[in-house]
Amino acid sequence: MGLYRVQVYSWKATLHAEYDPFDYAAEPTRVYGQPHLAMGISDVRGLVGTPHLQVDGRTLALESGAGALADRSAGIHAQLNPLTDPVAGRLRDGNKVDMQFVLDGTRRLAIAPIADNNEIGLRSTWQHPSFGGRFLPNAPSIGPKGFDASWSLSSLATGAQTQLQSSSTSLDTLEVRLVDPVDVYTQADRASKYGILFVVLTFVAFVLFELIKRLPIHPLQYLLVGLALAIFFLLLLSLSEHIAFWQAYLISAAACIGLQFFYLSGVLRSWVRAAGFSVMLTALYAVLYSLLISEDNALLMGSLLLFGILASIMWVTRKLDWYELGNSLR
Repeated sequence: MGLYRVQVYSWKATLHAEYDPFDYAAEPTRVYGQPHLAMGISDVRGLVGTPHLQVDGRTLALESGAGALADRSAGIHAQLNPLTDPVAGRLRDGNKVDMQFVLDGTRRLAIAPIADNNEIGLRSTWQHPSFGGRFLPNAPSIGPKGFDASWSLSSLATGAQTQLQSSSTSLDTLEVRLVDPVDVYTQADRASKYGILFVVLTFVAFVLFELIKRLPIHPLQYLLVGLALAIFFLLLLSLSEHIAFWQAYLISAAACIGLQFFYLSGVLRSWVRAAGFSVMLTALYAVLYSLLISEDNALLMGSLLLFGILASIMWVTRKLDWYELGNSLR
């Protein structure tokens, strides 16, 4: 919906749980109420269809609400039959639980490991997961076909059980985020961070023209050129919401380079000089685009770009007599 794109997922979950029988003999004075199974879900609107719950192979009906967890979270629960034999301490419905459900969500999935022993596995075709929360997976596999991650957690390593029984407002969770490393908003944000570099390089070139060619440039002309460079990023963001990013980048760069060429031909009093500046800007925009679409080599390419720019400035000014130039300016 709308212009903003959000990563969504459909989690096909299979849950299996086993719990020990109640030790009634250890606490004979305890009064047991109506037992139930509860699962907290932060937003039950993501449930697709009706979850399927079985206890010892027998299907049980699920109800809305998280039962005993209702004060903490939304969710679902199922009523179990009461204890049939308090001495034996077993539930009539058994001790093995199997459940299947589908949950739709956006961006992230968080799971609280509240069992004594938690074995959790997640598999997806998404190629760019970001693992977070309190626990990282054991040797996750990430490749062109997606990712496969697993967690093996003991209650000794997590405080989720204690937090659940207390009044704590948060639980220790493991988390997976769906990250798009080259979405248009991330690319536009990264591009804007290079905006200062573009303006500085253009101003440096102006200063060199002033010093070497004795060509005066008014501060207002500096300002107009800087604004023309800055508006590129606004054009890029606004156009990329409607067309492909590379098309938005090409149109924005062409428009700004054309504007700079037209204006600088008058400021620098030469079409040739203006063309030289336009070529420089074209090269910078081309390198910037390579940086934006690169996932793994952006830092290396950025470092090489800065090194190349510094080397070019040093080469252009290597024979410049700064003392003589300073005396002439006085």
